[in-house]
Amino acid sequence: MSIGLDDVIAAETVLSHVDGEAGRLIIRGHDLEELAGRVSYEDAVAMLWEGFVSLSDPRAALGKGRARAFALLSGLAPRLQGLSPVEGMRLLLAALPDAEPDHGPLAVGAAAVAAAMAVRGAQGLPPIAPDPAAGHAADLLHMLRGEPVDEGDAKALDTYLVTILDHGLNASTFTARVVASTEAGLLSAVVASLCALKGPLHGGAPGPVLDMLDAIGSADRAEEWLDAAIARNERLMGFGHRVYRVRDPRADVLKGAVSRLKGRDNRIAFAEAVEAAALRVLARRKPGRRLDTNVEFYTALLLEALGVPREGFTPLFGAGRTAGWVAHALEQAGTGRIIRPQSRYVGPRPAEAA
Repeated sequence: MSIGLDDVIAAETVLSHVDGEAGRLIIRGHDLEELAGRVSYEDAVAMLWEGFVSLSDPRAALGKGRARAFALLSGLAPRLQGLSPVEGMRLLLAALPDAEPDHGPLAVGAAAVAAAMAVRGAQGLPPIAPDPAAGHAADLLHMLRGEPVDEGDAKALDTYLVTILDHGLNASTFTARVVASTEAGLLSAVVASLCALKGPLHGGAPGPVLDMLDAIGSADRAEEWLDAAIARNERLMGFGHRVYRVRDPRADVLKGAVSRLKGRDNRIAFAEAVEAAALRVLARRKPGRRLDTNVEFYTALLLEALGVPREGFTPLFGAGRTAGWVAHALEQAGTGRIIRPQSRYVGPRPAEAA
């Protein structure tokens, strides 16, 4: 028996493969490094959806999805008061009917609109209408910040969205497949996936990376602080991964994107010094384990540098991952088979009759 379903094959997929031993992420036959920073998010979505959803003009399709989603959701902005961004995003997506046409592009467009609306709503700010003609990443950042977006920032976010497009059968993706297998509907699968992502063991790690940087304060304190944290058996946020036994390839891609933002009003240079110190401390303190930088470390730096508040990190991740959830939901629905694993009863037995 495998508690947590570790190493259990629950689906066959053409979508993505995580090779933890080699530190490799394959998406539709391409290494991540071939896609992120080289292919737009819209084109990456079209590639991922090939055979499930046909997008002859991916940019126009996602732009139309954002516009349609805003028309459906903008009236709910007053309901966001008092909700955290991820709770607000959940409320907005749950308001969408499963029967909407073009539900794939609508789901991705709605995730971007809902993420931006929810982050702004938590700050008491009104929603910003999308520009259907804009690129998806640039428009998401504009809806979030409410100001013009320069090309460098849009490129950085686009790279991030491609990097998190899909990542095997993680908790939220498995949730999408379970819900889709019941024929509940595509948007229901997306809402359920977001609920799984909301959990701190799945989608909540990037924020605490910044909490750690706050606590360290300056580069000259890094090694001493990190060494003391490990002595207290605390986890260093942004290091190590349940699947990857070597460096997380997504971390390398995002490190490149983050480096292009360095020199602005951010603390990227400080974080790079903390990373170097952390890797030295981990090598010394845990010599038998390979604990490398993971995707959360550079996600935190990139999103902070782009002006995303840390409580908005999970909604932004959900906005990027929605395309992957959609792809897995459609692939699972195509099997026509409900997911129904077995459990092993370990409770008390009724008394035997005399």
